[in-house]
Order: sequence, then structure tokens, then C-alpha cells
Amino acid sequence: MKYRKTRIALNGFGRIGRSILRILRGTDLPFELVLINDIQPLDVCAYLFEYDSVFGRYSGSVTYDEGHLILDSVPIVFHHTQDLSTLDLSNVDVVLECTGLAGNRAIATRGMDAGAGAVLISGPSDTADKTIVLGANEHELGVARIVSNASCTTNALAPLLRVLDEAYGVESGHMTTVHCYTGSQPTVDKPGADFARSRAAALSMVPTTTSAQRLCGEVLPHLAGRIEARAIRVPTASVSAIDLTVQTRASVTTDMVRTYLKEASSNILGWTEQPLVSSDLRMRPESLVLVGPELSVSVGGLLRVFGWYDNEWGFSMRMLELAQRMTQR
Repeated sequence: MKYRKTRIALNGFGRIGRSILRILRGTDLPFELVLINDIQPLDVCAYLFEYDSVFGRYSGSVTYDEGHLILDSVPIVFHHTQDLSTLDLSNVDVVLECTGLAGNRAIATRGMDAGAGAVLISGPSDTADKTIVLGANEHELGVARIVSNASCTTNALAPLLRVLDEAYGVESGHMTTVHCYTGSQPTVDKPGADFARSRAAALSMVPTTTSAQRLCGEVLPHLAGRIEARAIRVPTASVSAIDLTVQTRASVTTDMVRTYLKEASSNILGWTEQPLVSSDLRMRPESLVLVGPELSVSVGGLLRVFGWYDNEWGFSMRMLELAQRMTQR
């Protein structure tokens, strides 16, 4: 069956919105970007897209006029409205809601109020009809029209837990994400409710929480309460890692699990045998890239798995793939 291009609108042109646009401009994925909406001035948006501290300078031309961001001579309609429902989105299949502000149902539904077919939220959302993680619970998408793509760490962890549980049975486990700093942390010490996260992001490793524990329990409910999860924010600007230790019901060996996970590798769970460091994984499209030599099983049977993930680029790839599924159902 041949599908038409998925028509999308970007609401919010921050880290994820700009990553999605870079992916679209650098590939031939079957999408039509109808418009972008962001409240920031267009000259600022154009500048931040062209000059990116993480991904480097955009390889093509970037200009703008009144109402358009122009990439490689291709104009993209650009709006600056606070309320998306004031636009006409009747020709949009899915709004990619990337503002980080869709915390209540009234805001989350604005894209559909404007005529769009569905809304996909780029983060955890209690207002969504469903939280979907590709590689974990995409079969539950159904007809949900407001969908959350969960978090970057959940996208990395949940597919790994699913394949391990299907093969060996996960009894319990603990995951630590070694996570690059994000815009939620200050560049200098600044008062905040979380004392540790009030410290300068680029100067210290900061132990903190992660939403992945709750969200994995939501997308894999049979594992709810079995996996503990914590985070350490570290002074790097991109790429994060997962360090997972699980107790399996079936007896496993290091070679057995390495062979299984290597054969199970895909666009969701990648695999490498190379001694990579975090910067080597920048712009990798997988949700998680497992590192074969780091996998081990202890004498007591504890299985340890380690993997890298570009928390912006890989997550943005899943946003697009999930948007396509929401159009094709």
C-alpha cells in the first residue's frame, strides 16, 4: 500500500522542533511541513536554526521574510501566535506539539480545535489519551488523537525492557541514566525547589530524578513497580546513556544475551562493538545504541546492559515515525 505524505505542523521551535526540521531537510522522509509556530521573533529562530552549538551550522542557506523561514530557497510558513486554535490547520494531519506547555487538556487540544487531525506531544503528558513508545507499546495506539511521545529516556529504556522481558522475563531492576544537562538547569547557581538542580549545570554532576520510572510503568504496565530509575545530570551538552541492571527469571549468560540483543538490533535498538564515547553518538537516529563489550552477567545472575542515546536527535526521529503511524491507521 502506498501512503501519501504526512502533513505536519510544528508548534514550538526549540531544541526538539529544530531537530525535527533538520531531520526533515536532511532526509527524504514522507512528510510535508505545512507551517511552524513559535512566539519568538523570526530572525532569532532563523539564527538558532542555522547556528547550532550541538549539531553545527546548517549546511544549506537560511534566510527569512515576513511570515516565512526560507531554507535552501524553500519557504516555510511561520506564525507567531500564542494560541494555536486561532490558526487554520484543516490541512494538517498531526500537530507536533513541541512547546513543552501542553500541561492541560485545553492547551493540548488547541491543534485539533484549529482543525488538525491529531496532536503528538513531545514529552510526558497526563492530558494525553495515550502515551506511546515505539518499540514498546505502539500496538496500543488505537484511535487516540492526543498522544504523548513520553520522554527521551523512556524511549531508550522501554524498548530495551520489552525485548529483555520477552526473552528472559524481567523480575526487577534498576536503571541510571547518565544524562547531559538540559535547559531546565541553570548555567550558574540559582535558587530552585530542587537544591541539587539549582547548581550550575556545566560544573558538576547532579544526582536527580527521572520520569522514565513512572512512564515505563505506564507503557509496560506488567513491569510497573519492578524497575527503579534515577538520573545523574553530567556536564556535557548532548548524548546520554543508560546503565541498566536487571534480575531475570531465566538463567542467562553474557554470550547468550549479547547474541540475542545483537540479532534484535533495529532502528529502535541499535548495536555497536566499538569503544565509543558520548560525542561519537551525536545525531544517531536510534532510541538507544547498545554497547556489546559493556554487557555482562555477574556470578549471581545480575544482567548489566549499557547503551548510548542522543536524547534530542533519536527522540525527534521517533516523533516523526509516530506521527506517520498516527496518519496511516
